[in-house]
Amino acid sequence: MEISGSTVLVTGATGGLGQAIARSLSAKGARLILTGRRVDVLEPLASELGARALAVDLGEPGEVDRLLSEAGELDILVANAALPASGMLDSFTMEQIDRALDVNLRAPIAMAHALAPAMVGRGRGHLLFMSSLSGKAATAGSSIYNATKFGLRGFAMAMRAELHGTGVGVSAVFPGFIREAGMFAEAGVKLPAGVGTRSPEDVAKAVVQAIERNRGEVDVAPISLRVGSALAGLAPEISAAITRKAGSEKIVASVADGQRVKR
Repeated sequence: MEISGSTVLVTGATGGLGQAIARSLSAKGARLILTGRRVDVLEPLASELGARALAVDLGEPGEVDRLLSEAGELDILVANAALPASGMLDSFTMEQIDRALDVNLRAPIAMAHALAPAMVGRGRGHLLFMSSLSGKAATAGSSIYNATKFGLRGFAMAMRAELHGTGVGVSAVFPGFIREAGMFAEAGVKLPAGVGTRSPEDVAKAVVQAIERNRGEVDVAPISLRVGSALAGLAPEISAAITRKAGSEKIVASVADGQRVKR
């Protein structure tokens, strides 16, 4: 998919990852429509990049429909918005669970449902979904977040199969630990020595490559984490034992404490 000249909607543009993605797509010549909840961040970013700004809360009923109606015809969707949703299941209210499901999973599905037919009719387009390595490897204390990211991976894989040969590409990007932005950085979590990280710019580069090359899945993590996520798919019990010994539950608990106000 050619990014230059294409109209691209980026959700979750006010977060650190969203900002990096928006800047990379702008550098590629995209006509950007940026959305997020924090108007104080959204409007300056849109002004910087010559983009349209649409303030939207994807967790509110009817907001997906309003967003797509105001955005108009789109060539590329980057579904990046997500809530951290970390913590033990019993620490959530049902309202918080519903909100995480709405923002992290329902909204991307609803946008794809609305946009794909027109893209297929034009014979061009791209749907990109921001998942996580938490969409490949489950961890105690992340049941809701894991559920949304596993679900998003399955949806993207199936949509890619359904749209094969139509001219519409589908990709999913899987960041691991990201420094300077994202849920781990924002929660102020200190990672164990030796745990590698990647930058927001690395994630943005992966997004651009996935769109331009129509790559189905792109991991953004050191080789050790990528191997670990692959092991989780092949031998989940062994993977769970390894992650327990590595202290992953303490990391997740720290993220949950730092991100509780964002549920």
